[in-house]
Parts: sequence; C-alpha cells; structure tokens
Amino acid sequence: MTQKHKSIQRSWCLYDWANSGFATVILAAVLPVYFATLVPPDGARLPIFSDHSYSATSIWGYSVALSMLLIAIAAPTLGYLADFNGSHKKLLTLFCMSGSIATALLFFASGQRYELAALLFIVANFSFAGANIFYNAYLPHLAKGRAMDQLSSRGYAYGYLGGGILLALVFILISTSHDAGQATRLSFIFTALWWCVWALPAMIKLPLTPKNQSKEKYSVQKYIQQFKNIIKNRNLSIFLVAFLFYNDGIQTLISVSAIYAKEELLLSQGSIIGCFLMIQFLAMPGALLCGFLSRIWGAKTTIFVCLMVFLVVSYFAYQMTSNTEFWILGAVIAMVLGGSQALSRSLYATLIPQNQAAELFGFFAISTKFAAIFGPLLFALITDLTGSSRQGILALGSFFVIGGILLVCVEAKPRQTP
Repeated sequence: MTQKHKSIQRSWCLYDWANSGFATVILAAVLPVYFATLVPPDGARLPIFSDHSYSATSIWGYSVALSMLLIAIAAPTLGYLADFNGSHKKLLTLFCMSGSIATALLFFASGQRYELAALLFIVANFSFAGANIFYNAYLPHLAKGRAMDQLSSRGYAYGYLGGGILLALVFILISTSHDAGQATRLSFIFTALWWCVWALPAMIKLPLTPKNQSKEKYSVQKYIQQFKNIIKNRNLSIFLVAFLFYNDGIQTLISVSAIYAKEELLLSQGSIIGCFLMIQFLAMPGALLCGFLSRIWGAKTTIFVCLMVFLVVSYFAYQMTSNTEFWILGAVIAMVLGGSQALSRSLYATLIPQNQAAELFGFFAISTKFAAIFGPLLFALITDLTGSSRQGILALGSFFVIGGILLVCVEAKPRQTP
C-alpha cells in the first residue's frame, strides 16, 4: 500500500472522527437532556395533535423517527445520483455543511422553544444520515477483502475517540460555567465547528469516484426494479432485513438512553455526560477488539455475539434503578457498540457490486433509517400509552432476537487477505 493510499484511508477515518461529535453531543448525550428542559414539565401540545399532551421523551422519539423517515425516502435517489454522476465527494460535502449549519443554529433554541429545537434537530440529523450514505460508499473503493473489516473498524475507532474528546470538552465547558443553559447552547456551535473542520481532510483528499457507465436515468420504475433485484439476491435481502431489526435496537438505545436516564432514572446531566464519555473511550478499543475477533470468527459470528450482549443489556436496562447500574450497562454496551456497526458495514460491502456502491449503500441506509424510525416510534408510543419508558426499553430485546436469527441465515462470502 502506497503512502498516498494510506493518507486517503486516514482522511476517510477522520470523517468519522468529525461527525461523531454530532453523534455524541447532539444525538446521544447533551441535546436530549437539554431538550427535556425546553418542554414544560406537564408536557406540550403539538400544533397538529393539540388534543393530547406529549412528554419530552415522546416528542424526542417522534423527532428522531421523522428525520429518519425523510432520509429513508430520499436515500435511493441520493445513492443513485452519486453513482451516476460520480458525485460522492460533492454530496458528502454538501450534507456535511448543511448539517453543521443546522447544528450551530441550535444555539438559538432557548426558553421553551422546543419546536425550533426539534425542527433544527430534524434537519441536522437528516444531513448527518445523508452524508453517511456517501461516506460509507467509499469503503469498497478504499479497501478489499479482509482489509475492509479492519478499515471499517478503524473508522469507528477514530469516531469513538473523536466523539469522546469533543464530549469531554463540552462536559468541561458546561460543568465550569455559571450558566449551564448558555454553555450547553455554545456547545452546539462548538460541535458544528468540530464537524466541519475535521471533515476538511476527507473533502480534500478523498478521490473522485468513477461515474456509472449506465445511460439509464433514474426513475421510480428503476428503483422498483433495483428493489426486486435485491429481493432476488437471497443473501443481500436477508441481511438487509436482519440489519433492519437488530440495528433498530442499537440505534434506539443510542438515541433515547440519555433522555431515559434523565426522565426515568432522574440522573443528573453531569452523570449522564460522564457515562457517555466512558462509553466513547471504551468503545474505541471495543471496535478494534471486534475487528480482531472477526479475523478469527468471521464478521457474521462476531456480530451475532454482539447482538446477544445487546439482548442481555435490554433486559437489565428495563430493571435498573441506580446510577451505578447505568454506568455498568454503559461499559458493557461500549465493548460491542462500535464493532457491531463497523462489521455490519463491511459485511454488507462484500455482498454488493462495487460499481453500485452508493446506490446499494442507499438501500443500506434505508434499512438503517427505517430501523431508526420503528425503534424510536415504538419507544415513544409505549411511553405515551404506559406513562413509563421502561416497557419500551424491554421491547427492544425482540429486535435483537429477530435480527440474530435472520443473520444466521446469511451466507457470508469468504474473505481473502489482500
């Protein structure tokens, strides 16, 4: 491998470092807790559904679900356009910039402006997820065979380290400020700058991707035909459905755990951010460990083991009542979180043709985002119906069971060491 190619791979990994700041501060640890302070204690009435009062937890869940529904609808078209025009790099840059701007504008969501906060979050999360379509599509262009597992895991490791460092800086900013609310809003600007600045190496060094030589234009019929082709591919279709289910549980755990800890366990913001800091720094060696285990067991078996750990976690999360238990579960999640996601990405990359990488990673994004729709939506609905989010956490276990059973049916292609 040439020095130039190593530099390109490093730049690709640095984008994970860049956007993981959004994942830790906005999606996981800080904004959900801050959002809970914007919603009145007795709940809020939404403009469309004004006959019912909604809690901060349920509004947050619905906001996550809506942003993921939008990207799920747009993903196939975006993926096709990137492949057809070879515009992965341009679209990655565009979505990164739009997400950074929406994140910075969260600074103005103060008082009880939860509607503004929800709207800006939806735009930012849509952009975050959209950029990942083009980022992920670079993987088969940058590595082959078993090297994809290692590069994918390294990308996640960079992400957990970068996201952890930013979260630590944000924690210091908030904990040392006399006005925690203002410091929290300043952290949103800081997060936007982190995302934008650290993404520059990828925007500069990632190579232009080749155009798809097909002259056929995008249409609804082509999308339907592509969907039919995926269904005909037994391995690909089973994996996508399996990933939809088990990633549902993973993504929902990430997006609702902070607000669950705040509303259900009554933990302080400092304790929640501290736990997420621990998760970030443990998740880096966890991702690398899973990458190493994939050499011995293979990617599919390693993912399956991770899912069984998540199944146990969902049951204990339902029962937990203390700060100590929250931290213990956080440590367990950290060891399997990055590895399960990184190996899922590289396993999928071995099942698709390289010249359709972005288009088929668009379908991968659909599976990812529909998962992120159903999980938060189910969590929000159960919270509304029962008045407690514990039953919603327990229900996530079924996604790991179904996803694990389907994953067993996938016939993974043998990897060759480059």
